[in-house]
Amino acid sequence: MAGLIRRCPGLELLAKAALLAAFVGLEVGISSAQPLAARPDHEQRDALLNSATKHADSMAAATPSAPPPTSDVKPARRATALGPYYVDFRARTASTYGHAFVWYGKTSEKQVEVAGLAPAGDEVPYILGHLIFVPSETGASYGDLDEQYLTASYRVYLSEADAKKVFAYIKHLQETSPLWNAATTNCTAFIGRIATFMGLNAPFHLLKPEEYVNRLRELNGGRKTVQLESDRG
Repeated sequence: MAGLIRRCPGLELLAKAALLAAFVGLEVGISSAQPLAARPDHEQRDALLNSATKHADSMAAATPSAPPPTSDVKPARRATALGPYYVDFRARTASTYGHAFVWYGKTSEKQVEVAGLAPAGDEVPYILGHLIFVPSETGASYGDLDEQYLTASYRVYLSEADAKKVFAYIKHLQETSPLWNAATTNCTAFIGRIATFMGLNAPFHLLKPEEYVNRLRELNGGRKTVQLESDRG
């Protein structure tokens, strides 16, 4: 075949032209075959994407909307409003074991009322009061208004309606406590009766004044407000 082509130059030219045409046709075929082969994969991806999108949309429509996230932190409770009136159970130093008494009044005013039970007079009634009953005084005594002598305090707040009842009871107690005795009708017993009228738990009265006031606070859990029962007053 090679010898024939050498003898016929025209045949050689024709053969080269045919070979070139075949090669070009092969390239075109390959180029056109690639999109044809890739088209099924492209269409398959589009179909899968469309299917996934439709599935997600249907799931979103079928699933109820999740409630908005809520915080685990509970809102702080609003502090209970303190009453406009108060009774302050107090203890102070004295020449021996101290003295217990109360302040009472209106929270918005500086002026206070003082009530307590003490022997009237100087040292002699006080000494005799450990043996017998002696005349008493129920108002402010020396040192009751001086903060530097204070050793314990427990203040409780009241509404105006309850304060009227408690304050009236304190004045009544002052008027009906003419005698003092160290073992029975003493200063701690006096403020204990006020605490009991207010609905507080009162400790045994034979305690030192400072210890008594602190114990009074403990027995009542340090509560700062009281509300009288309807039968009081």
